[in-house]
Amino acid sequence: MLKFALFARLQAQAGKEQAVAALLEKALEMANQEATTPLWFALRLGPASFGIFDAFSNEANRQVHLNGPIAAALMANADALLAEPPSIEVIDILGAKLPA
Repeated sequence: MLKFALFARLQAQAGKEQAVAALLEKALEMANQEATTPLWFALRLGPASFGIFDAFSNEANRQVHLNGPIAAALMANADALLAEPPSIEVIDILGAKLPA
């Protein structure tokens, strides 16, 4: 069961919304390469507001992801694309319905 998760909120700078969306689309390629990240979503929450939700089977895998290439790419581009630093929430999953 996936019980460990992260939710990151990203607020794009004015005029950088498409660049943030493109960065998240590129991040999907990286997420697909992470064997320890079985669930990963890039979200558009509003015109300039984005999010990433991902889930893990254990704390060690969550930490691997936090130190991995997606986080590195996000932080490397944060100053140029984001209006404020990303907000990353460490959350626990209490229940889930997943496809078989």
